[in-house]
This record gives sequence, structure tokens and C-alpha cells, in this order.
Amino acid sequence: MKIEAFKIKMLNFLTKREKACKAEHPLDLKEAFSKFARGGSQMNKDQLLRFIVEHQGDNICGEEDLDKIIESFLVARSCSSSSRTRSARFPDVYNKQGLTLNDFVDFLLLHDFNAALNDKVHHDMNAPMSHYFMYTGHNSYLTGNQFTSESSDEPIIEALKQGVRVIELDLWPSKSSTKDGIKVVHGRTFTTPVALRTCLKSIKKYAFYKSDYPVILTLEDHLKPKHQDKFAEMAFEIFGEMLYCPQTESLTEFPSPESLKKRIIISTKPPKEFQQSDSISKSKAGPDECETPDEKFWGLELSDSVSKLTEDKGNARDADRENINTSNNIPNKQGVLPYKHLITIHGGKTKGSIKDQLKDDTKVKRLSLSEKKLKSASESHGADLIRFTQKNILRVYPKGERVKSSNFRPHLGWMYGAQMVAFNMQGHGKSLRLMQGMFRANGGCGYVKKPEFIIRTLPHDEVFDPKKQLPVKQILRVKVYKGDGWNLDFSPTHFDRFSPPDFYTKVCIVGVPSDCVKKKTSVNTDTWYPVWDEEFKFELRVPELALLWIEVKDKDKGKDDFAGQTCLPVSELRQGFRSVPLFDPKGKKLNSVKLLMRFKIETLNNLSISLI
Repeated sequence: MKIEAFKIKMLNFLTKREKACKAEHPLDLKEAFSKFARGGSQMNKDQLLRFIVEHQGDNICGEEDLDKIIESFLVARSCSSSSRTRSARFPDVYNKQGLTLNDFVDFLLLHDFNAALNDKVHHDMNAPMSHYFMYTGHNSYLTGNQFTSESSDEPIIEALKQGVRVIELDLWPSKSSTKDGIKVVHGRTFTTPVALRTCLKSIKKYAFYKSDYPVILTLEDHLKPKHQDKFAEMAFEIFGEMLYCPQTESLTEFPSPESLKKRIIISTKPPKEFQQSDSISKSKAGPDECETPDEKFWGLELSDSVSKLTEDKGNARDADRENINTSNNIPNKQGVLPYKHLITIHGGKTKGSIKDQLKDDTKVKRLSLSEKKLKSASESHGADLIRFTQKNILRVYPKGERVKSSNFRPHLGWMYGAQMVAFNMQGHGKSLRLMQGMFRANGGCGYVKKPEFIIRTLPHDEVFDPKKQLPVKQILRVKVYKGDGWNLDFSPTHFDRFSPPDFYTKVCIVGVPSDCVKKKTSVNTDTWYPVWDEEFKFELRVPELALLWIEVKDKDKGKDDFAGQTCLPVSELRQGFRSVPLFDPKGKKLNSVKLLMRFKIETLNNLSISLI
């Protein structure tokens, strides 16, 4: 009896699959094909070229460029399930008759030629570094949670491969017998250390794997002068000419990313030269390490949802740990100078009021704030934050309670011009997906030029106010046509045991509060090849900071199954029919899964728009 029931279910599964394969193409695709094929059943080379230039808006010079596209298309023809069965005969069809409608749709699904984003660096890279958002990691050496996980160079390597440009290292004296005497570890926790030399060698090897633009090392320095000298010696030995050393002790303006290509930059608080710290000398810490109040926080193991009783201890850690220099000896000036000259981006003071910390100075600096302190500062000193970031660098890091390496919403920092929104790259979740989406912009080089309205200085000292209700500046229309590739990347029973999946797509805008909105398609039942053909309209007030978040799920009675996601910067979207590949929960690109979508952007030039 059970065998018969199984046979019936499998027969039903195969019948539904066959039905799904025969689904018609969306009307928009058929109309576009008919228009450029002039009503014929095939589209020839000239007609395809005209479609690419006129409809897609792509810059192709002529048939020579088109021939290169077709040649590459043949190499990448296995990108979708439908093309896998037809593309082997594509050369003959193309040369003799032209593209059929099915071939045309296969072509549109190829990401290499119809990507939603420009894959080249196209922002102006000659402005000061303070004019860019930078792909930034937090505690970059940790493999897991902030309290008990291992330290390793592997997370650093993975981050650099993804295009992260700012790597954080916590430096502590090592009691081991190794000659270097410096370890990288999250102090006052049960995390295991990794040798500094191991980290620096891996950084050198992978620094420019994804991007030629500079890698910045932010150091949380807990070293004595002799260890600082050892760090300088090691950095020169390993990095050599890659290491950028400024000619002056501090800068009045940061250099540009373009001028620092293939260079490694050090950022930390400069060591104090002739100053004995009474508070440190009275510390209860051992001879090799000095405990500060914020680090005592790590004597407790906390969950992500921290009770009110632990808030005070969490707030104590909000002081900028990385800017603390714990030397309890009077440094020898001659020994400190080499270390000092490594520091390009100086960490600023974190004591005193936020108003004092944000004061303008002739010398540029970097200030670090926890997400809590930034939120508080944005409510009382929002304009001062933006003025500060127009010239200086602001780094925002996760609050101490995020023991599980979770992350906050990155727009909290971006709206106020924070260049370094530091994330736990091992803390997978929606927040990290938004971060990954932002830095798919500008060819994925890790530097994204900030919008002009955040950078510019106006005559009356007005600045952008992200909380202000602004008029609509752009209308974005997003159409979700169909999906493909799940049958290649997932097993037949991954979503449902005896029937094809029931896919739907969530389409959301994440940006300034007034732009955030969530929408979703209907559920396309019992098919591996969903066709939705649904359009959504989004009214955007600050499109320069808006991200388009897309997620596909399989509808279930209980929790819906994850089936792919991606995030795209709205300001970078290419209009027309676009292939949108999806990623797994950790941000790794799925081999075959993609959506066919269309983007249309209308800028409302008739409105007098002020972002002030």
C-alpha cells in the first residue's frame, strides 16, 4: 500500500514538472523579441545588436563587440537549465537562422552579458579617502563568536577575497617563546590567539586578490614600546614597499584611494612619547597586559538579548577599545619613532563629550564609536557627525552585547557619512547581506564614493538631515519575470519531498527610514521554473543610499524555506532586462540560480528637491 502511494506521488511530481517546463514566456519578453525581430520567428545579428543598444542601453560599438559577446556566450552556455539543453546547437541556429524566442530568453538569463550592475570601477577615485564608504571588518581574525571562538588568519583571507578593505587586528604581547612576542586575540575572553606574523603574511598574499585599492589595518594596540618596535620591524619585513608611510606625523587631508593602489595602510592611535599614565600603572593587570574598564565586559558571557542588569557593563565597553594604548612604561623616543611613522590614519581621542570629539581640527583623524554611541550622537549631534565625516573618518563598530557576532543595520552609519561601518563578517544574517549589497557597487572594489550631499559644504553650514521628510526624487519599477536553476543546485527533495517547490519572491527597499518598504510576489505553486510576471513600484526620496533586497522562498505550512537572496545598490542598477544571480545565506553565489528581472528608473526632474 505504501509503495502504491509513493508511485502515485512520484507520478504526480513528474506530471507537475512536465507542466512547469511548458510554461509560456512572459508577455514583455515576447513583445520585445517580436519588436526587434520585426515580427519574425528569429532574431538576426543586426537585430540583436539593435536590441542591446536601444532597449538595454548597453554601450556596444558594433558587430565586432557583438561577436565577442556571442563567443563568450557559447563558452558560458551552461548557466541555466534551459540553455543547457539548447545552447549546444546555438552556433548553427545563430549563423543560419538567428535566435528563436527560447534562445533569446536564454541569452537574457546570462549574467555575464545582462548583469544588473556594472562590473568595472567607475566612481571618481581621486578624492580624499574620507569621501568614500569602505568595506570594513570587525575583529577580522575571529572564526565565530566574540567570546570563545578561535582566532585564525582564515577569516582574514576570506574577507580579503570578498573585497573587504579594512581589516582589524587586536595586538597583545605574547608570553610564548616565539621570537616575535606579539599575538592577535580578542583580549579578556576565552578566544584562542593566532600569531601576528601568520596574519600579516596572509594579508600580504591576499590583500589585492579582489581589488587593487588600499588595504587599511586598524590596530587595537595593547603593546609596550618594545613590542611596537617589533611590530614595525615585522611590518617592514613582510610588506616591504607595499607599506605606506606618510612623510609627516599627521595629515591635513587624507590621500586618495587611487594614489594608494597596491598599498597597505596602518591606522591606530599614535603612542604617547614622554607621558607616564598613573591610571595604567595602578592597573591590576599583569606585567604584559593592562586591563581597562571596557575590557572587563568580556569577563561575562552574554547572549545577544542582554538584560537591563548588564547594560551598564555593556556601555562601559562602548569606549573605543582599539584606541587604547596600554604601555605602562615611559617610551624611549628613539624606539617609538619607527612605529609612529607607520601610522597614516591617526585614531582620535575618545574621552570627553561627543561634541568635543567631533570638533574640527587642522589635522585629520579617525574616530571610533560603538553603534550605541552613534545612535545617541545622531539624535543630539547629527549635523556635527556629518560635518566631521566630510573631512575625517568615522568608524562604527558593533556593541559589546553582540557576543554571537551579529551585526547592526549599516545605514545607521552610512546616513551620517561614516566611512568604516565595521562588521563581523562571520555573523551571517540580513545586516551582513545589506553590507555585501552596498559593496557590490563600483565594480566591487571595496570603496564606494559617498553621495555629494553628504560630502559637500554649503554657505550657511547646512548639512543633510536623514530624518527630514523629503519629496520623492526617483521612481523605481522592478518587474520579476521568472526564475531558473534551482533544479541544478538543489536535490529533488530539498524543498518538498513529493512535489516541486512553491516559490515566491520578496522585493524590499532598505535605506533612509522614509524609503523602507517590503513587497512580495504571489506564490508560484508546484514548479522548479516559476514565472511570476509581477511589477512593483517604489518611490524613493534618497535613492543614493537605497538598497534593493531580493529573497526567494519556498512556501510551507510552517517556516518557509530559503531559496536564494541578493542585495543591489539602487544607484547602480542598469535598466532593461537583467539577469540577477542569487546567493546562499552566507553570501556565496549559487552556481545556477538566477532571476530574470527588469528595472526602470524615472527621475523626477520637475521637482525642486533639497536634501537639506
